[in-house]
Amino acid sequence: MALILIVDDSPTEVFQMRRALEEHGFSTEAAGDGAEAIRKARAIHPDLILMDIVMPGIDGFRATRTLTQDPATRSIPVIMVSSKSGETDRIWGMRQGAVDFLVKPVRPAQLVEKAQAALLAG
Repeated sequence: MALILIVDDSPTEVFQMRRALEEHGFSTEAAGDGAEAIRKARAIHPDLILMDIVMPGIDGFRATRTLTQDPATRSIPVIMVSSKSGETDRIWGMRQGAVDFLVKPVRPAQLVEKAQAALLAG
């Protein structure tokens, strides 16, 4: 069973993503900001990270860059999941090392499909 780290400062978003993923057999953990995401990724080494962008402290762009440049976590794929829908945001997220970019609100089926694809590619 794949472990997915959901990084979002909105408890509602975490709940919805967690429910969709766990219904499809995934195990989940959550982090409320970028700093916590970095700590948890290093500690539990999840199979995939779903990363929000706009969060207090370390934002998702910076956390993704940190994780994808760290030898201990660089093999973990990161999918950006954000309400920021601009093309420049998507491009910047991919330049930080993300493997995909989803715009909120994300349909549960789309979230599961993208998670499965990222895990297969990794």
